[in-house]
Amino acid sequence: MKFTGNKMFEKFIYYTIILNLIAMVIESEPDLSNNFKDKLYIFEVISIIIFSIEYFIRTIESIRDKNKYNSSFFGLIDLFAILPFYLQSIIGFDGRFIRVFRLFRISRIIKLGRFSKSFELLGKGIKNVKNELLLTFFISFVMLFFSAAGIYYLENPVQPENFSSITESFWWAVASLTGVGFEQIFPVTIGGKIFGTIISLIGVGVVAIPTGIISASFVQIVKQNKNG
Repeated sequence: MKFTGNKMFEKFIYYTIILNLIAMVIESEPDLSNNFKDKLYIFEVISIIIFSIEYFIRTIESIRDKNKYNSSFFGLIDLFAILPFYLQSIIGFDGRFIRVFRLFRISRIIKLGRFSKSFELLGKGIKNVKNELLLTFFISFVMLFFSAAGIYYLENPVQPENFSSITESFWWAVASLTGVGFEQIFPVTIGGKIFGTIISLIGVGVVAIPTGIISASFVQIVKQNKNG
């Protein structure tokens, strides 16, 4: 019997994900009683068991059908959805290392994409323009490095605490190129202000390019699906 693609199986996993995400939100509330926290933990364990069984079933069926589920996007998302729990259980304490891995619990919301036609279309759109995106990301990295290095040499002599190195200046570069900005960290020299203004203006275009590429590809796929 094939479980993957079975409507009852897919719906069960879908609703389990929804309930798990709701439980994750409730769990973050600071004023929960210990009794309620215990119940949420039990539900977390049940969810992990369900997701683990799902991962095992999909793995077995992928071997039988000779597809690459485990190395696919959703295969990795399914793995990350259960990985934090097992890492915490094996290591036995909730240190900083484990807390970082617990962030992967958020990946369970991406699991919903498996059941979304729109998510599937978006994935196809990104795949169709992956070469163009790689080029724009390379340009973005060059601009990021140029911005960080430039502001470091301009501002370090007068602000050594804020621009102590090129790596520390990357935060400012990211904020400037994306238009977010940092209120606490900003250039004070004339050269730094001019450089920051130019970088901010260029950043608008750099950020907009990949957005435009993905949007155009997505619109094209939607039109093809309507015409098809």
